[in-house]
Order: sequence, then structure tokens, then C-alpha cells
Amino acid sequence: MPPLSALKFDRAFAPLEAAIAAGRIPGGVLGVIEADGTKQVRHIGKAQTVPTERPMTEHTWFDLASLTKVLFTTPAILALADAGTIDLDAPLTTVLPDLRHYNPDAWERKITFRQCLGHQTPFPAVEPIYTYGRDPDLLRTFILQREWRAGPSVYSDINFILLGFVLERLNKKWIRELDAGPGFAWSANPQDAAATEDCYWRHRVLVGEVHDDNCSALEGAGHAGLFGTVHSVLDFARGLLDGTGASAQSIALMRQPVRGNRTHGWEKPYIGWSGGELCSPETIGHTGFTGTGLWIDFAAGRAWTLLTNRVHPTRHFDSGIFALRRAVGDAINGN
Repeated sequence: MPPLSALKFDRAFAPLEAAIAAGRIPGGVLGVIEADGTKQVRHIGKAQTVPTERPMTEHTWFDLASLTKVLFTTPAILALADAGTIDLDAPLTTVLPDLRHYNPDAWERKITFRQCLGHQTPFPAVEPIYTYGRDPDLLRTFILQREWRAGPSVYSDINFILLGFVLERLNKKWIRELDAGPGFAWSANPQDAAATEDCYWRHRVLVGEVHDDNCSALEGAGHAGLFGTVHSVLDFARGLLDGTGASAQSIALMRQPVRGNRTHGWEKPYIGWSGGELCSPETIGHTGFTGTGLWIDFAAGRAWTLLTNRVHPTRHFDSGIFALRRAVGDAINGN
């Protein structure tokens, strides 16, 4: 497929321009990359508006939020499976034997790596773990020993928090001591980073430190915490498009559904999904709460990322991010 035309890129950038002009989002960066490495990148708006103003640039660092799941944790877990270190269909207890170990029959002890990757577990969608304290060691123990309320399978951060624990145990290091990957880091220089929220409980505007409350309290976790620029995100995507960024088996699993629209770590297209209605069925994508997203269309040989600071200075505001993402995707993939 030919590279995205400049006209199409302009059309894809227009919804972001409109969102910023309407005061819904302070700033953003749109990037598109082809399998051959051809890039188009454009930025607009402010990286920070309070208490000081700074402009957005194409080199601004973003808190990537749940993109951590697919940019870091999923590839790391799949690499362990490649190496034979773990069996994706074995329970997490093969690495985390202390998971609910006071109750050998607990359902949590039967959860597998594959189920966590595909969000096919009974864990709750959200849990304010940070409200139980600030001791990261104690919070890890709390998560492992808690009798979790079971429910229907939903997208849950708990799945990837536990996968993060797996990486920590096997590497004998905390997440923040592990290599974040080329172009990525676990924090950013505040002068170079997009601001997120004016946090009620941390009593400051968060800039260059993780926005996710649970990740902050855990001092690193598998579900959030990664920082990067539009270039680091696009370069990661190209590695999946051209096969240099992971093994063929890992890439195949990222594209292979575990159940429904959930693959190993990623999502496939469905009606109303974040990547729009016009991408090919061979697309995978993921979003982040702070206003980030990445979509990779293997049939088109193209990926695009939309990075915004839509939670700045507060998450309690209708930023229109859901419609914005779809509009950008449809502009990129439409005629």
C-alpha cells in the first residue's frame, strides 16, 4: 500500500486541531509510520497550561499509561514464553507460588498467563489499591493475598499488575529497575514532559511522574508507568510491522485473539472501537487513560499514534477523546 498522502495526514490532524481549538484538550501529537520507516509527525497546543505554560513539541515525553501493557509488559511476557521460561497456559503460581497460598483452592491460583494477557479473568475492572497505603512491598503482598471479588471477565489492570510481579520475580528487580526499552523510560524530565493531572492526593500537578494512582503507590507496575515520545512509540510499531521488534511467534500471538476482540495484550477491531471503523481486520490497537493510543494495521503496513494530555489539568472533564480517536483513525483509513 502506498504511504499515507500529505492530504490524508492533514485530514487526520484536523480533528485534533478542532479539539484543541474548542478547549477540550491542551495539546497533542499525531504520528504515522509505514513499514519502510517513512514517518509523518505533527504537534499542536500546549504540553502544560497550569501553573505555567509550555508548548507541545514533537519531542515531548508522554505518560503512556496503559500503553505500558502492550509496549512493555506483553512483549516481555511473550519473550519469556518464547524462551520456555513460562508456559502461557500454566497458572501464575508457577512463578508466584504465594498467590493466595493460604487457600489452595482459591480461584486466583488457577489464573493463567494467557488469561491475564487476554483479560479473561474474574478480577474487577478497577480497584483503588493506592488507598490502602504507600508501602510498595506491603501493597504487593496485599494484592497477592487479597480475596478478590470475582465477576465477569472485563478489562482489568489487576491482570497486568500480576504479570508485572512475574517479571519482577524472574528478574529479581523492581519494574523501574528493568530496561524500559529503546526510547522509553519510567519517568521524564518535567521540562520535556506533557503534564497530566493536578492530583488531589499528591497535591501537585504531575509532570514527568506517573499519573496512574496504583502505579504510583506500587512504585512501578506492569499496567502503567512507561514514558515515551511519538518517535519511540512509532519506532516500536515499525518493529512489529517489519518483524524486527519481536519474534514471529510473539507478533503472531499479539494478533491472535484469546477470546472475542481481545488478543494477547491487544485489541482487534469491533464496532465503535478506538481505531475507527475503516481500518482492516488485521489491525491491533490499545489506548491509555492519559489520552494516548497506538494502532497497527498489518494489512496496510502502517501504524499511527495519537498522544494527548487530555487529563490535564483534570480527568473530570469531557475531553471528547473517544470520538477524537475514531475520527483520526477513520481519516487515516478512509478514501
